[in-house]
Amino acid sequence: MQDNEKLFEEVTRSPKSTTTAAVKPPVNTEAIGALIKVTIDDKEIKVPMSTTILEAAKMLGINIPTLCYHEDLCISGVCRICVVEIDGYRTLQASCAFPITQPITVHTHTRKVRQARRHILDLMLSNHYGECYSCVSNNNCELQKLANEYGVDFYRFGHVEEPTFGRDDSSYAIVRDMDKCIMCRRCVRTCIDLQEVGVYEAMHKGDQTRIGTFMDNPMAELICINCGQCINRCPTGALHANDPSDDIWAAIDDPNKHVVIQTAPAPRSAIGECFGLEPGTPLTFEMNTAMRYCGFDKVFDTNFTADLTIIEEGTELILRLYNALVKKEQEFIPQFTSCSPGWVKYIEHFYPEMLPNMSSAKSPQQMFGAVIKTYYAQMHNIDPADIVTVALMPCTAKKFECNRPEMNDSGFKDIDFGLTTRELAQMFKEAGIDLVNMKKSDFDDPFGTATGSGVIFGATGGVMESAIRTVFELITAKKIESLFEHANIIPVRGFEGVKYAELPITEVGPVPDILKHLVPDWKWLKGITLKVAVCHGTANAKKVLDNIKAGGKMSECHFIEFMACPGGCLGGGGMPIPTSEKIRAARAKAIYAEDAAAEVRKSYENPAVAKIYGEFLTDGPCGHKSHKLLHTHYIERGKKLV
Repeated sequence: MQDNEKLFEEVTRSPKSTTTAAVKPPVNTEAIGALIKVTIDDKEIKVPMSTTILEAAKMLGINIPTLCYHEDLCISGVCRICVVEIDGYRTLQASCAFPITQPITVHTHTRKVRQARRHILDLMLSNHYGECYSCVSNNNCELQKLANEYGVDFYRFGHVEEPTFGRDDSSYAIVRDMDKCIMCRRCVRTCIDLQEVGVYEAMHKGDQTRIGTFMDNPMAELICINCGQCINRCPTGALHANDPSDDIWAAIDDPNKHVVIQTAPAPRSAIGECFGLEPGTPLTFEMNTAMRYCGFDKVFDTNFTADLTIIEEGTELILRLYNALVKKEQEFIPQFTSCSPGWVKYIEHFYPEMLPNMSSAKSPQQMFGAVIKTYYAQMHNIDPADIVTVALMPCTAKKFECNRPEMNDSGFKDIDFGLTTRELAQMFKEAGIDLVNMKKSDFDDPFGTATGSGVIFGATGGVMESAIRTVFELITAKKIESLFEHANIIPVRGFEGVKYAELPITEVGPVPDILKHLVPDWKWLKGITLKVAVCHGTANAKKVLDNIKAGGKMSECHFIEFMACPGGCLGGGGMPIPTSEKIRAARAKAIYAEDAAAEVRKSYENPAVAKIYGEFLTDGPCGHKSHKLLHTHYIERGKKLV
């Protein structure tokens, strides 16, 4: 296994990569040099050179309010709500942007500081069209929280009585309500620095400054990848997801509709946060009961089609290698994963020339919809026109994905509605459900059987780990545990921006019956070292793709997993707010714990998957029927307004 930190440095320093990585390695404080003494509110601490006052205060347990600051983002220092008083300085200083280079004495809550913060809040509120009761961020708004903490009981500098900008709800995924914007620029830094997409920018100057889009075009006409990372970091309700819950309630209340919901793995590790629980508190089976209480006719596990995805995508990889190595045909290698819709739209816009490298396999969400409206409909003699498919996802980009016109190979729309974790939590609250104390119940058959491999799709590296478990065992007829203890493929886990692993194929077994129609034997694979990589966040995706184009290390890979969101689905744009690396790590712990506890941990061993190939997809993986229903194509969008 190659050292992932060295690989990360190599990829981010490729000839066409000039920006820093979105996810940085931890700082080695021992290598920084002498520590500097700082006194904050009569408490002393020694910190490394260039530690900010805000960071030092956190170490001491001293709270300093912030709005523009976010630990995932670069420093901006524009809101000034975090100002502090420093002995010897004439003016107040922004603690988030003040690096400590010499011993200083800081005061965080003097009268001067409190008054400045109160005036800053009053000025923000003077341009903020409130309507808090009807705001999607009511009771989870950082501005609202600070106004309460600082005793704002009247509008000192006036207040906007009517909306100025209006809402932009043109996008399937993201709604912009700039009347609630406080100019913190978190969305700008998220889109430019964290994701390197660049949909938003601060426009004009002075009191005319506002956050806008290219030529003020609506969201549906931009190069937005719908990842929703801007939503996760917006402190107010200026950005939020396009919520379909009213339409879903209408379908549930319609006696002629059969409404089914599938649940992805990531929401079950995080929905408890919406009910006051700690991040990483799993509520999988409580959720199942609550969804039936809401009126869903069936509750299925997306992990079933995650397993199906592994079979289809893994078979596609084997076919590409067979065509290239045995038939000597031109093939596009490395193969890229295709289950992250934000990533798919990113490559369509920014690297359309590399679309042939994309796996044609649909995401688990879309595969499920196609299966429900064909196999399931036939099994239960239900008219597919009467089936409403809902997908509970951690992702706002899934809303765009289910509305892609090409996602209707069954003759019907694969997925009717994409629902985020936050939106389902709100539906539970609307139904008076106390989720934490609900009784546990299992998923419904025939799609309640899944494996640990399906569960870990929710974390960055999970798709790759699942693929390795299945492909290695099918090819070698050996257990993956012979290489990795407990089948935990550690090199592809974790939150490094880019991860890399090598798997030597020293021996091969017989070709399984389900694949014999595609390849006659495995002999050609003996002696090959399978090279794989994992990447999360589109800023890191850019570096990997540029490295491939420059002929760097990544061009040697056979298979690469890409996820649009930092941390993978655990950090998706539809997950509970706030988010941070610590919170994402807690969610990942829950995901991996569920995998470790699973009776079956490899996709090809899922009996429900074997059954659907035996009864419905009878020409096997990547066969004619599976290609029609479970595979798709992509659009060369480029940097144009679509």
